Amino acid sequence: MKVIILGAGQVGASVAEGLVSEENDITVVDSDGARLMRLQDKFDLRAVVGNAATPSVLRQAGAEDADMIIAVTQSDQTNLVACKLAQSVFNVPTRIARLRSRDFLEDDSLLSVDNFAVDFALCPEQVITDYIRRLIEFPEALQVLNFAKGRVALVAVRAYEGGMLVGKAIKEMREHLPPDMDARIAAIFRHDQPVFPEGDTIVEAGDEVFLLAAAEHIRPVLRQLRRMMTPVERIMIAGGGNIGLRLAKVLEERYEIKLIEGRQERAELIANELNNCLVLHGDATDEELLEQENIGEMDLFLAVTNDDEDNIMAGSLAKRLGSKRVVALINRRAYADMIEGGPIDIGISPAQVSIGTLLAHVRQGDVAEVHSLRRGAAEALELVAHGDAKTSKIVGKRIGDIDWPHGVTVAALVRNFDQAVVIGHTDDWTAITRHGEVVIAHHDTVIQAGDHVIVFCTRKKLVKKVEKLFQVGFHFL
Repeated sequence: MKVIILGAGQVGASVAEGLVSEENDITVVDSDGARLMRLQDKFDLRAVVGNAATPSVLRQAGAEDADMIIAVTQSDQTNLVACKLAQSVFNVPTRIARLRSRDFLEDDSLLSVDNFAVDFALCPEQVITDYIRRLIEFPEALQVLNFAKGRVALVAVRAYEGGMLVGKAIKEMREHLPPDMDARIAAIFRHDQPVFPEGDTIVEAGDEVFLLAAAEHIRPVLRQLRRMMTPVERIMIAGGGNIGLRLAKVLEERYEIKLIEGRQERAELIANELNNCLVLHGDATDEELLEQENIGEMDLFLAVTNDDEDNIMAGSLAKRLGSKRVVALINRRAYADMIEGGPIDIGISPAQVSIGTLLAHVRQGDVAEVHSLRRGAAEALELVAHGDAKTSKIVGKRIGDIDWPHGVTVAALVRNFDQAVVIGHTDDWTAITRHGEVVIAHHDTVIQAGDHVIVFCTRKKLVKKVEKLFQVGFHFL
């Protein structure tokens, strides 16, 4: 595809990296020439310096024959104007915009073809907020991801000495689970290298294990690998920016929250927006302030400022002063790799977390969900199987008979996905639905048309091969 990316910041650079590796024709537009030069030196792409919200710059970038525009600048207004120009002036088929303001996200009519003409709106801050909230619900996890509208959960944990499955073969896991429960180890990383999981593979202490099961079964399955931690009750948030404020709003009704913000005006503003959160004006790297606010009693410390160094320093200090668990936002990937597993338990790359949501809309074929794993080194995909035994390479075939590339694991299927059953209601009586039936994949499992197939790729370069397997023949089209 011919894709134009507007904005060469963290999100734009990550999108460019992901799409260039898949042999797309990429042009990146940004007003910062030096930043574009660095991207060009790193990747095979074209760069255009200029204002992304002007027709002349979009024309110079090749909008007249582009397949897609991805507007991910820091400005909502620029992204919206660019999408409208792409639709009305250049007739670009697909238009994606990054939006930070809730005003635009809460009114669907504003993004319709008659208005700003945005096909898909990405809000990285909201994606990261949801990601961190899942980590809070599973405090023992390194990563928690959902597939099939929450029907299936994929959880990454560190196997510990003494766990029921540690030192045993993967096939023995089934013996420890109730008869009505099943799960799959989708991947194992040992000393940062992938270990292909087969029935005889032995789980070792320290392994990073990706475990997949139906959402309602994931907790009892986790107990086989990991000692369960006490539930989170007290949380301290460092940083009252967009992410910090979103987190506080989401968490304040269920948890005891303290939020530290360095700018007095901002601290006063967010204090007025929150109901049950204590907002403090101060520096999160101030040891005296942290001790005064009982950091040693915190179950979780979240460092979510816009500064990597501040997040690393505040997180390291919080851990030294007694916080049970520390999570920090780290934009620079080299920093995240370096600090995770030390005083900081989990380093989150905002761009890598949010890129999966965008890639699901960019990828060709029927890709329902994409999650970037291990900071972009691996991927988990949810693809929909189409066709029949004549037109498809996978439909009607047993998983064990399909020629999957080495390093690819089929972890589960969700069958009859369109059949939703109401299993409860939220506090405001919104229905909680469960979609389809989860089938944990085994060698003799047969893939049927319409199945949502969850596939784990230990290396990113395998994704293209998997997508080709799911393509249907000409007769079906």
